[in-house]
Amino acid sequence: MTATADPVTEIRSLIGVPQYEETGDFPVERGYIWTTLSSVENGNPLFWDEDIADALTAGFVAPPTMLSVWFRPHHWAPGRSAPHLPLQIHFDLKERLGLPEAVMSDNTITFHEPVRPGDVLTTRQILRSVSDEKTTKLGTGRFWVIDVEYTNQDDALVGVESYTGFGYRRAGASSGASA
Repeated sequence: MTATADPVTEIRSLIGVPQYEETGDFPVERGYIWTTLSSVENGNPLFWDEDIADALTAGFVAPPTMLSVWFRPHHWAPGRSAPHLPLQIHFDLKERLGLPEAVMSDNTITFHEPVRPGDVLTTRQILRSVSDEKTTKLGTGRFWVIDVEYTNQDDALVGVESYTGFGYRRAGASSGASA
């Protein structure tokens, strides 16, 4: 985003515009799936038993709740000059609006095609809304909604995550963004 006299107008011009499209650093793989399932003691045979997976879903699938796992970039990778952050639009909004604090107040996931081992997912972030300034118990700031759309290597939609964030300044804090 470039500097203008009215950052809110510029930010709102980006509503509905896909940003930060990126393809995952690694394919969906069963090792991640089994580690996640083991960590929560999820013994659902759909994810462990090949015959059951074949009968119910025409092969192994990743648990739907793992959708965002494939979106989270590794913080570091060889050749990368800066760390990748998930939900970059969220951090852009905080900086551009001078809102040093933020919380996520809602997260909704809509599932489409199943994610399967070997899939390589691509995500794109879409700003859906930015509110007028509001004051809550946390401070004064703005709410925003960001969608993250996930597609597989065949360009099939596999899911959409919608996040509602609230960026704010605590009462008595200056309006400049903190480092």
